[in-house]
Amino acid sequence: MAVQGAVREHLEAIRRIGEEARPVRTVEEIAASDALIIPGGESTTIGKLMARYGLLQPVRDFVASGRPILGTCAGMILMAKKIEGAAHDQPALSLMDIAVQRNAFGRQIDSFEADLNFEGIDGRPVRGVFIRAPLVTAVGPEVQVLATHEGRVVAARQERMLALSFHPELTSDSRIHQYFLSLQ
Repeated sequence: MAVQGAVREHLEAIRRIGEEARPVRTVEEIAASDALIIPGGESTTIGKLMARYGLLQPVRDFVASGRPILGTCAGMILMAKKIEGAAHDQPALSLMDIAVQRNAFGRQIDSFEADLNFEGIDGRPVRGVFIRAPLVTAVGPEVQVLATHEGRVVAARQERMLALSFHPELTSDSRIHQYFLSLQ
């Protein structure tokens, strides 16, 4: 979803593993996609732009058709059914049975990296890059927790929906993107 945020970095991450990737900005491009990533950025801005261009319902329809979606940071916020402390006009996709808290780890100056054990990815830990990161505060019964940091949920999956508090596209490790594409 190329309306705002870390689009280029996700495109490069997908191409590094030998898959085709292209920016998506229209209803037709959503419909023609096999998988969709909503990147990190500013969740209110991304949501308002998606609403302005009529992309919210087409993304919901995309997910309802059984195709996979990945939301990183702001993308995770937009995918959540509940956004704690959100403004009443915060557009959201409301796809995944999770509640999230925006900027849960602090301001930009509080950004950090951490090694995470990620369910479904064997071997060395995944490096999480947390930038003004949200946090999953509640999960529904059909949501699988995939990773935690200091006991707090930072990665979750529900069916073919994958939501991350952190930015895998900012590392050279392609295992998260490979895991995401395996959901097809």
